[in-house]
Amino acid sequence: MARSMSSTADRHLTLEEIARLSGVSKSTVSRVINQQPNVSQNVRQRVQAVIQDTGYRPNLAAQTLVSKRSWMIGLVLPRSVSSFFTDPYFPRLLQGIAQGCNKYDYTLGLFLVGSKEDEEKILPRVSRKGMLDGVLIQSGQIGDQLIDRLVNLDLPVVVIGSPIHSYEVSFIDVDNISGAYNAVSHLIRQGYQRIGTITGLTGGSATADRLEGYKKALIERGRNPEQSLITEGDYTEAGGYFAMQQLLPAKPDAVFAASDLMAIGAMRAVREAGLIIPKDVAFVGFDDVSVASYANPQLTTIRQPIARFGTSAVEILIDLIENGIKPARRIIMDTELIIRDSCGASRRN
Repeated sequence: MARSMSSTADRHLTLEEIARLSGVSKSTVSRVINQQPNVSQNVRQRVQAVIQDTGYRPNLAAQTLVSKRSWMIGLVLPRSVSSFFTDPYFPRLLQGIAQGCNKYDYTLGLFLVGSKEDEEKILPRVSRKGMLDGVLIQSGQIGDQLIDRLVNLDLPVVVIGSPIHSYEVSFIDVDNISGAYNAVSHLIRQGYQRIGTITGLTGGSATADRLEGYKKALIERGRNPEQSLITEGDYTEAGGYFAMQQLLPAKPDAVFAASDLMAIGAMRAVREAGLIIPKDVAFVGFDDVSVASYANPQLTTIRQPIARFGTSAVEILIDLIENGIKPARRIIMDTELIIRDSCGASRRN
């Protein structure tokens, strides 16, 4: 038996040959390969041992036809190609998603949707029957429009971030309200009086929740949020820079930015205005991407577990694929305040 298996290892094997070497029927081998029930543990182990010893690789197309699974999931990101490669959040998210796919033997397909035209082109490919077992989609202005269309298809979908509308759809998110609340509360405890915020683009759930957390922290301490201290960015460094220029006339002594990239841009605007961080203006960001710890001064921020976020999204999607899409699964993950130099805490303690 060992000699036969060794001699066949270097040539292309058929299902019939694996069945002969295992001493079982072809249909039994097929059930083992496709992880179907009604196979005894002893027989399953014997077939798997032959497959491992011979280096047999099932025909993917045939396996897909039998199992009605492509073993491929799609990731739809509402971003242009340029913003995908310049925003450090997305490589971290993709790292976690790729780890999840590798762990569960799935192939990942990436779809970037930077415009309505992109959406029209990509939707038929994403929804084509048999192409994908499920879809991960990042919530966002374009992303939420696409969710509307995907939820009507009989396709497992997990939204990364809370969808704007009350979809009956599974999603995973961090507690953005609590994270922003903790950021602003920390600035209040440090004694800052005029705390401004740079929000993300209006219309996104993360933008709305982080603004809500900002206001909640102020109101609970008897402060009325001033509109002059609230300005909108777009989650980019340039957006943070221009938003900070709009905030400067209101004379904030601290700023909570809804992303680290915007905080970095805002800090540049403050330095160009001749002000010192954190002596004149303190900062807290959100995300804890790599640039936060490299900034000068290092950026205090709200850490969200971005890579684990991606891996967990894959696990939820596989649960939907294998166990059905109803009821919807909703997961909210915690954030953590990471204190560095930009908030002035180390100088005040």
